[in-house]
Amino acid sequence: MQLFINGQETQAPALSTVAELAGWLQLPAFGSAVELNGEVIRKAEHTATLLKDGDRLEVVRLVGGG
Repeated sequence: MQLFINGQETQAPALSTVAELAGWLQLPAFGSAVELNGEVIRKAEHTATLLKDGDRLEVVRLVGGG
């Protein structure tokens, strides 16, 4: 599956949902956000939101510090 993640073309395994993508990217349960084709996807919707070849995603991981 071809995805564009943070502007970079990425060959990913066959992923069905945003939840599977989050697992593949090893995103933490808290402190991350996913935008799919310009729309922020709430965590509650990750398992129901389907991916398709060519989707564009922005993935953000929050970093704390001081």
